[in-house]
Amino acid sequence: MKIVFSIFFLVFTGMMASAQIEIPRTTNTGPIIKAEESKSTGFPILKREESETESRFLKDKPKAVDLRENPNGLMTEADLMKKKWTKDREIKEEYRRDQSLGNVVTQGRFVEVYCRDHQYIDGDKVQIFVNGEMVAASVNLHAGFQPILVTLQDGFNSIQFIALNQGSSGPNTAELRVLSEKGEQLAIKEWNLLTGAKAELIVVKN
Repeated sequence: MKIVFSIFFLVFTGMMASAQIEIPRTTNTGPIIKAEESKSTGFPILKREESETESRFLKDKPKAVDLRENPNGLMTEADLMKKKWTKDREIKEEYRRDQSLGNVVTQGRFVEVYCRDHQYIDGDKVQIFVNGEMVAASVNLHAGFQPILVTLQDGFNSIQFIALNQGSSGPNTAELRVLSEKGEQLAIKEWNLLTGAKAELIVVKN
């Protein structure tokens, strides 16, 4: 009986072994996983094999930004514009001297004088005199034009602008526009002054 049972067991085992089916490997199973022995534990570990594309991108390091070669670094266009206006202009000898803004002629009783800071708005201030008399002790120059009404006397009239400071970015800079009594534009001028220097405009009333 035991002999019959042993023969039956061997035949059954052989049939199962021959009937085993190998499952085919698909072509979309990802990268090959290799088993390697861990040096610390002695047990096999799985290690992913890098493809050529992965290796190239993982090994390439990002290029560093050298601010010595590119002083602007990661500054935006707005930052660069602000830097341009805040940087002091080259101090020229002519900025230390008083400047003449020329002459204009009108038949009106008055002129309208408009002035503004045409560079970076950094707190430039001026003092204004008309025919030797102070008409404005301190005028802050902003981005927009500020009007000053100047009553004229017959003949020559002197309008002086004295730089009280140079703001945070020298020199003291301004754009000046002069309008007649009828609103006609008589002059467009600019000045660049160091503290204490003055710019003078002569208005001749006929």
